[in-house]
Amino acid sequence: MTRSTKLLTVGHSYVVALNRRLANEISREGRGSWEVTAAAPTFLHGDLRDIHMELIDGESSALVGVPGYLSRKIHFFFYSNTLRSVLRQDWDLVHAWEEPYIVCGWQIARWTPKSVPLVFSTAQNLSKRYPPPFAQFERSVVQRSAGWIAFGETVEQVCRTRPGYGDRPAKTIPMGVDTADFAPNLESGRRVIEHLEWSSNGPPVVGYLGRFVPEKGLPMLMRALDDCRSPWRALFVGGGPMEDDIKVWGRRHGDRVRVCNGVSHEQVPAYLNAMDILVAPSQTTHFWREQFGRMLTEAFACGIPVIASDSGEIPYTVGDAGKIVGEHDQAGWRQALEDVLESPSKRAEMAARGRERASQLFSWPVVARRHLEFFDRVLASRRPPP
Repeated sequence: MTRSTKLLTVGHSYVVALNRRLANEISREGRGSWEVTAAAPTFLHGDLRDIHMELIDGESSALVGVPGYLSRKIHFFFYSNTLRSVLRQDWDLVHAWEEPYIVCGWQIARWTPKSVPLVFSTAQNLSKRYPPPFAQFERSVVQRSAGWIAFGETVEQVCRTRPGYGDRPAKTIPMGVDTADFAPNLESGRRVIEHLEWSSNGPPVVGYLGRFVPEKGLPMLMRALDDCRSPWRALFVGGGPMEDDIKVWGRRHGDRVRVCNGVSHEQVPAYLNAMDILVAPSQTTHFWREQFGRMLTEAFACGIPVIASDSGEIPYTVGDAGKIVGEHDQAGWRQALEDVLESPSKRAEMAARGRERASQLFSWPVVARRHLEFFDRVLASRRPPP
């Protein structure tokens, strides 16, 4: 009987049960051939709340808790020596879902036995000059690695220009979306509309989902809606420092605007289904550009038409399933909104294309299989020829 290939995947984000979907889906797709274990911090200071490692029933991968420290600043976060002991177990491949330039990414690379191939994942799509010791961490991790995964085309394009990356196997694999939880559901959308005290037969709803910050293009979106000649309602779901600005702007439009803070991830599919259009007007800054756009794939899976900017990874995520507008083209945004608001048939066509794209490219089984294909490739490159 052939022994299963043993994979350890480590990531501070695995402290949240939902984020272990990657490990669990890899385990499901590799059942019979792969044995998967996820290592997660036992505690993490999150952006919005403190998080103790979340436990759920029915996980297909094994789970190991590792104490960690300094998690208020993720660049400085590091694992305890427990992780060193875990890494010294009998693994065939170690996967680090940690950036190579942060302390814990360097820890994993340093503590993984040299006989075990290491693959790391990165979402960095801006070429930055890191100060010491982070620049040294990145070089060390890249040199130690047997391959790396980019969470987007722009990530791979940027990283290949950095020292060492181009010498190693790489694969672009997007983040996944649950096409069962995120699915068209008119009834759940209707209940949200009722909860918002809107009429079910009012104008189409233009929806935004994400952080309320200027770089997400919200000032321009509000101006474009001000100029829009087609009837609309606007639903902002998320939170952040611009919340009061959005509410002040919304009061100028009376009953047409709703701002919803504190929506849990479990509630997001229902709020997406309350939208007729999802907009993602992200704007590139010197320090940031859109790295993937999870809200785009979630909208696609729910069958919600998408209008998005050309910032960073967005055009690659959207493909031909949505409408792309220049990130600073306010007149173009007004025109795109009017075109889609005025045409139910266009919205239906975009919804169908988006749902198909989500199923074919971004569903979790597809994403997990692509990880396994890359892991097999890395392992095969290290085997001696027959």
